Amino acid sequence: MTRTYDDIINLPHHVSTTRPHMTAIDRAAQFSPFAALTGYGAAIKETARLTDERVKLDEYMKDALSDRLQIIADRIKEYPEIAITYFQPDAKKNGGAYVTAISTAKKIDEYERVVVMTDGTAIPIDEIISIDGQIFEFMEMR
Repeated sequence: MTRTYDDIINLPHHVSTTRPHMTAIDRAAQFSPFAALTGYGAAIKETARLTDERVKLDEYMKDALSDRLQIIADRIKEYPEIAITYFQPDAKKNGGAYVTAISTAKKIDEYERVVVMTDGTAIPIDEIISIDGQIFEFMEMR
């Protein structure tokens, strides 16, 4: 009884006379894993990334922030150092993150509704949830 490959099983290994011998690393590279789901890992990470919800301020807090902005505007020539915490919307999904910028105030642009810091940061007034700094110490003593 003859088996299927008996006629070729004992033939010598073929060596090409026209092509150079392939190294083991190059041969292994042919069989490296194929990334069929390119970008899938990044999509999973993006979905898992958490964002914060925007906090709605009540009228009392809005008035307090407005008062603090007015104090900054009145003393803007002194370049007061302040810490502003504001909501920064996420570019890719709902929500965002609360960021605190610590710098000196350069100007308050009422038309654009932004506070411009000396480091170039422009903070939207409508996104601000807190403003702190030494210039407000007299307010806390009352």
